[in-house]
Amino acid sequence: MLRAALAAHVAARPSSPSVDEDEGTACVLVADDDPATLEVIASTLRASGYEVETAPDGQAAVERVARGGIDVVLLDSVMPRLSGEAACRTIRGLADDFVPVALVFAKTDAKSRIEALKIGADGYVCKPFEQTELLVCVSSALRIKRAHDRMKAARDRLERLRRYDALTDAHSFLYLHERLDAEFTRAERHSEPLACCILDVDSLKVHNERGGRSLGDAVLRGVAEVIKSSVRDSDVVARYGGDEFFVMLPSTHFAGSLVVASRIWRDVAARTFTAPQASGEARVTASLGVALFPSRDVRTKEALLRALESALLEAKRRGGNRLCVFQQEGFIYTPSADERA
Repeated sequence: MLRAALAAHVAARPSSPSVDEDEGTACVLVADDDPATLEVIASTLRASGYEVETAPDGQAAVERVARGGIDVVLLDSVMPRLSGEAACRTIRGLADDFVPVALVFAKTDAKSRIEALKIGADGYVCKPFEQTELLVCVSSALRIKRAHDRMKAARDRLERLRRYDALTDAHSFLYLHERLDAEFTRAERHSEPLACCILDVDSLKVHNERGGRSLGDAVLRGVAEVIKSSVRDSDVVARYGGDEFFVMLPSTHFAGSLVVASRIWRDVAARTFTAPQASGEARVTASLGVALFPSRDVRTKEALLRALESALLEAKRRGGNRLCVFQQEGFIYTPSADERA
């Protein structure tokens, strides 16, 4: 009787305009086990510009939300298989995107309304209701959804800025040290090797002065691409400084690290770099320092970083355009440009 009266009451009301025209593309899922009430609510929302899908009970509503593409859910409180409150609780537990939920109650059911808000409902409507009340409820829930989505997008952008260098799309300095801590701890615990390289682009300042900053930026982006194409998905490539990159090679022994470092060194020198905004092109060389944990003089993360810096400085001291590997008795394997061919 209550649902029949609701249908007659709402059907007799004139159609109300959409609360916000920008919300017209939103998809609202309406769940109610009474076909007449379901049709009245769906027709009201469609007349106001919403896309509407329907479900005959709470369980069907949960299954539809789990598939994605729903912006707002409107649940009748009393339904077979799964009540509105139980469906709301289940939807709140889904791991996918946030979806606001509003429930429909009888005016006399104050206890259930309070309980619904406690379990996380974003709003409610009492039967029988005015069309404007229904539309404002859905519009408010949609504003919550859009505010949540904007905040999530902002968090995602901040997380990407935290993890990646904006210019080269290599990992950031902060992310590198987080991963280095984790990988070093894992290498210690499982007695596995951890090889690392530092690459410095030789004479980048000359190209900045000759072709402008845009050419220098193009060189850095290109070098990052060369490095990333030379390593595995499990390896880490990070921007280490203005013209330096750090390459971390977990579970990589001495011979494997030399293969990777030599390939990067040769491929950088073989590439021509250009920038649309700059005149001319650039050919660059690189100096690389390589070190391995564990070795006799490398027993801590700090010692590994010192060894890398020492190897790179040795490569630069010898004129650049070469790679240098740190070992306990000094430096070994320092191929230069003459050995590239």
